[in-house]
Amino acid sequence: MNKVMFASNEQKKIGMLTPSSNTTLEPICSGMVHGLEKLVTMHYGRFEVTKISLEEDALNQFDTAPMLEASRLLSHADVDVIAWNGTSGGWLGLDADLKLCKDIEEYTGIPATTSMISQLKAFEKYGVKKIHLVTPYLTDINEKLIDFYKKADIRVVNSVCLNQYVNRSFALVTQDKIMEMFAQVCTAEADGVSVVCTNLPAMWSVPALEEKYRIPVYDTINTVVWDTLRMVGIDSSVVKGWGSLFQK
Repeated sequence: MNKVMFASNEQKKIGMLTPSSNTTLEPICSGMVHGLEKLVTMHYGRFEVTKISLEEDALNQFDTAPMLEASRLLSHADVDVIAWNGTSGGWLGLDADLKLCKDIEEYTGIPATTSMISQLKAFEKYGVKKIHLVTPYLTDINEKLIDFYKKADIRVVNSVCLNQYVNRSFALVTQDKIMEMFAQVCTAEADGVSVVCTNLPAMWSVPALEEKYRIPVYDTINTVVWDTLRMVGIDSSVVKGWGSLFQK
């Protein structure tokens, strides 16, 4: 538990758009701010996402309308920022995420970000140019992600995926399997490891992974928490025990 003394800080509220079948990001994000309730709280709104692929029905899950409706409902809680805690921008393209943020801001009046935008912000701030990539996705999704990073002038050195597409299955990947995936990619020099998928439970092992491989982990969960804290004016170092990103 984080134990921090607070003065008269106004509590901030972070809203997270969550895939309906995701069972990983909510406990992790809430765990990151556990004990910090006088400073910040996390709030969640779901919309339907059940599989990740390049098939038309899977791509249609990320149409703007349901995401805006979920954002509207989050706005009823007077959240200070809304984040799409998901990685669809990685295969739909950065422009799709930028447009989504613009639409959310115009629709609700609340600043917005996404997991992929947040990760790029962290890469820029800390000079990350070479990464290893870990995902549970299909090979063609990984190829899209590699292209996404290339367009941002970031080179993927090694990558691994599990060739899964059912979103619920991602949360069932064991910590042993995640450790094995890191062992596969961490065989060459890089500036960090990118874990892309907010339903892959890698964050539970990030401190151990960073210690073992001596490399920062930029998960699409920890980067979006890091970014949203900064967006609401909170020093991200208040988060303890969840990896080096919060202690930089």
